[in-house]
Amino acid sequence: MTAPRKRCGHRVANVESSNEATILQLPDLALECILEKLPPAALCRAAAVCSSLREICTSDRLWERHVRQKWGRLFGPAAQREWKFHVASGKDSPPPPPPPPSPPPPAAVAGYKSNRWFAMLACVLPIGWLRTKKPSESPPDGSFMALYRALENGQFWFPAQVYNREHGHVGFLLSCYDAEVSYDRRTDSFRARYPPHGRRAVVEEYGVEWDRLRPPPIESPAHDLRISELHPGDHIEIQWRRNKEFPYGWWYGVIGHLGYCDGNSHFCHCHLSDTVVLEFNQYTSGSRWRQALVNRKDHHKEGSETDGYYGGIRKLKSKDEISKWRQLWPSDAMD
Repeated sequence: MTAPRKRCGHRVANVESSNEATILQLPDLALECILEKLPPAALCRAAAVCSSLREICTSDRLWERHVRQKWGRLFGPAAQREWKFHVASGKDSPPPPPPPPSPPPPAAVAGYKSNRWFAMLACVLPIGWLRTKKPSESPPDGSFMALYRALENGQFWFPAQVYNREHGHVGFLLSCYDAEVSYDRRTDSFRARYPPHGRRAVVEEYGVEWDRLRPPPIESPAHDLRISELHPGDHIEIQWRRNKEFPYGWWYGVIGHLGYCDGNSHFCHCHLSDTVVLEFNQYTSGSRWRQALVNRKDHHKEGSETDGYYGGIRKLKSKDEISKWRQLWPSDAMD
C-alpha cells in the first residue's frame, strides 16, 4: 500500500491558532473531491488563499476537466497545435490576475448564495487564512489553467470554422469557412477573423454564437476526390469558391443520379461512372447553382470564373454532421 502523502509544515504556517480546524487537515481524497466541485472562478479564489491550496488548485487534473467541459467541442487537434506553438513562442503571456475580492466573514457565509461550494470551503478555513494577502501569480505556462484563462479572456485566437459566415449573408448560406476565433465572455459569443486571400483583406465578424462554430475537420487534401466512397444519395461537403479572389469554403450538397438514370437502386450504376453529379438542393430547380458535374479521374480545380471552382470532397458519415446542415437549411429556396 502506498504511504499517505505527508502534510508539509508550511500548510499551517498562517493559522492563527493551533486549535482552529483547517481544510488542509482533511484527507487528500476528501480535499480533492471538494475542490472538484468548485467552478473555475471559485477555484481561482481558493488558489489565492495560501501556497498549499495554490499548488492543489492550479493542478492540471482539476483544470483539464473545466477545459474539456466548456471548450472540448471546439478545441480540436488544430487548436491544440496552435496552443503548443503559442506557449513555445511565449507570445501574449496572460497577465497576472487581479487580487481576489475579500470573502465574507464566517457569520455571513450562510447567506452567500452565489457560490455554494465556495461558501462551504470558506466555513472551514481559519480567519487568519481568509485575511492573508499574498501576491498574485500567473498560472504555469502551458498548464490547463493557463489555457482556460487564455480562452476565457479572449487572449488566445485559435483555428475554427464558421457556418454561414458574415452573419448569414445570402452569399454564404450552407457553407463553412476557416477562421481564427477568440471568445468574448461579456456576450458569450466569439469574434471571427477570416484570413486574407488575393486582394481581399482580413474580414472580421463579431457576435458569432457557439452553434455556428466547429473545429476544422480532419484535414482533407485540396481536390482529393475519394472515388470508391461516393454513391447517389451520399451527403457531402465540397470545397468551392466563387472565383480565384475568394478562399475555398466547405459547402453542403448530395450526390445525385446521372441524367439517364431513373434512380432505381436495383439498376443504378451511377457510382461506376467517371462523372459525379453534385446537387445543391437549397437552390431552385432552374438555378445555375443547383447542379454541377466533376470527373472522378481528373478532378483538379474544376470550374471556371463563371461557375466557380470546385475542390476536395469529403463524405459525411456522421448523423450529427448531416443534422447540423439541416438545421441551417434556409426557409426559402435560393436562386
